[in-house]
Amino acid sequence: MVLSLGIITIAAAAILGGVYAATKGPIEEAAQAKQVEAVKAVTPDFNNDPVAEMTTVVPEGEERALKVFPARQDGRLVGTAVESYSMNGFSGEITLIYGFDTEGTLTGFEVMAHQETPGLGAKMDEWFKPAEGVAGAEGRTVIGRNPASTNFTVSKDGGDIDAITAATITSRAFLDALARASRANQAFVQNETGAIPAAAVTGATPKAAQAAPSEAAADSTVMAETEDNTLVVAEP
Repeated sequence: MVLSLGIITIAAAAILGGVYAATKGPIEEAAQAKQVEAVKAVTPDFNNDPVAEMTTVVPEGEERALKVFPARQDGRLVGTAVESYSMNGFSGEITLIYGFDTEGTLTGFEVMAHQETPGLGAKMDEWFKPAEGVAGAEGRTVIGRNPASTNFTVSKDGGDIDAITAATITSRAFLDALARASRANQAFVQNETGAIPAAAVTGATPKAAQAAPSEAAADSTVMAETEDNTLVVAEP
């Protein structure tokens, strides 16, 4: 019995190893292709290869470096795409790529990975983008807005961005990742051109968990896990 189990275990391990080796390359190629398409989607028009010129930047106050993809038109920097993250999603880490012009205005974003709830937090991919003909959409879109004139925190925290209905935690995580990307863009542009973008997005640092706010009933799906945030203005 021991010999049989040993043989079966070795055979299963060999099969799993073979499957991993066979699929590793295609998976990596698919991820890279998705990254390339996301960079194209979020940045101003360019004629260089942002992926080939990718560099890393550690935003002010952070320890983890972010990938920055410079978009250039005939050698002139016209914007960046920044791969950012937040560990504060409802179901853990979320990863996005945000696009900026050299003034710090958000030109687009693409969601790269998340485990948020379908129909709630998973709606961030469409919720924060322009939606013509949808009542109230102007209060939630982040594209085309600049931190010099917009408070990129949810309206419940005194900001200018309407949170996803019943998904405040995901909304805060989305804006947390945006703030991190904005600071990386600001640092990159300043180093590249010597010019400082108008501002970086205001971030939010979670404090220790406290009692749910009184409006929990209106946001009952997630508000039980919502933390109060203290707003932190990014360092210039």
